[in-house]
Amino acid sequence: MPRSSYRVLTNPHPHFLTATVNHWLPLFTRPQTVDIVLDSWRFLQQTADFKLYGYVILENHLHLIAASDDLSHDMQRFKSYTAKTIIAHLEQQRSEKMLELLAFFKRFHKTESRYQVWEEGNHPQLIESEAVMRQKLDYIHQNPVKRGYVERPEHWRYSSARNYLGQEGLIEVVRTW
Repeated sequence: MPRSSYRVLTNPHPHFLTATVNHWLPLFTRPQTVDIVLDSWRFLQQTADFKLYGYVILENHLHLIAASDDLSHDMQRFKSYTAKTIIAHLEQQRSEKMLELLAFFKRFHKTESRYQVWEEGNHPQLIESEAVMRQKLDYIHQNPVKRGYVERPEHWRYSSARNYLGQEGLIEVVRTW
């Protein structure tokens, strides 16, 4: 896949972003790998004024709406940290098949590592209005419903849908915009 020409346009405004596991491999089928993603976002919330407005984590990709003073840099940090931590987890668990696939599908120009967890790019889209924010949140929250995983968005554990119903979610999200 070619390198993305998408760019974060305006900091610190919210952007809709997508992060896809390399070759759409089902990496997030276990709570431990999802926890790595959530822990990384928590760290960014505490250290980088990273604002998470909404998210969904599916087995092979995730969507989020986020903002920060340097969102491109924070997403780079997120992907780097989660990739290294996920690889360490897979090695510890002796998940040889997944590691083989992450090595096999690694892009040729990625010479600094043996594996590639994430596809390149985030495809950021600036959220310029409340209507667009609502549309993107609805898209995020309906994703597991449209795939037939759950009947209602709030039934998907790895989503901010519960937060928007006033229920406790897995991570704090900003609900005002």
